[in-house]
Amino acid sequence: MSGPKGPEPSREPVARWRLGFQPVREILRSRPHEVVEVVIGRAPGERRRTIEGLCARHGVPVRSVATADLRSRLDAVGGDHVAARGFAACLAPRRRGGTPLAPADPKLLVLVEDVQDPRNLGALLRVCEGAGVGRVLIRDRGAAPLSPAAAGAAAGAVDWLAIERITNSAREIERLKQDGFWVYGADATGDAPWTVDLSGRIALCIGGEARGLRRRTRSLCDGLLGLPMRGHVESLNLSTAAAALLYEAVRQRLVRPEGLA
Repeated sequence: MSGPKGPEPSREPVARWRLGFQPVREILRSRPHEVVEVVIGRAPGERRRTIEGLCARHGVPVRSVATADLRSRLDAVGGDHVAARGFAACLAPRRRGGTPLAPADPKLLVLVEDVQDPRNLGALLRVCEGAGVGRVLIRDRGAAPLSPAAAGAAAGAVDWLAIERITNSAREIERLKQDGFWVYGADATGDAPWTVDLSGRIALCIGGEARGLRRRTRSLCDGLLGLPMRGHVESLNLSTAAAALLYEAVRQRLVRPEGLA
């Protein structure tokens, strides 16, 4: 007579896997920092090269295995190896006791483009998390990946922020406007933020270190926000400037909470 059964081995939740070429490609494009590993069945082709290229860009480990090995691994976690068709991405488990991707303030968003230094990107994300930004949109082309250097500079912020990589800033801005957001661009020639009502639905666009916002992005903004420079230097580091702008929006939300309605 057999003794009592021990606890069943823990299994990774199926929801934390993406199966199939298109789901794997899209998670690598939009939220690569959530991907722990990509597993590919041994099959040559353009799709394989596409996934391997995205993994290389974002520093995601990729492993090539025999088709039977991929099937066994997916079977062990209750995944559908037929749906995978040779491509599977394992995502980091969510934190217990809460969902780190829940927006802090869904009416305060940041759109980032052309920030090329990963340390600058990480510092900016740290500011966004501290200010309670609900979502950060990063234009994929021209921006630094969320590499270990960026994650280190962010000091853990990437684990709590809702970050999405996008392909087209103009399209996102038009969508935000349709959702009732006022879109402002960070620019040295802009109005001081304390002269503008930032208590409602606000999206702040931040450009790169070299040239700032793209011309098309600037033209689509409802207004520009800048900081008066009273000393001898001409500008501030982009994360420092972003902190000043975002925290003015935070201040207004604290003194004028009706703007959040």
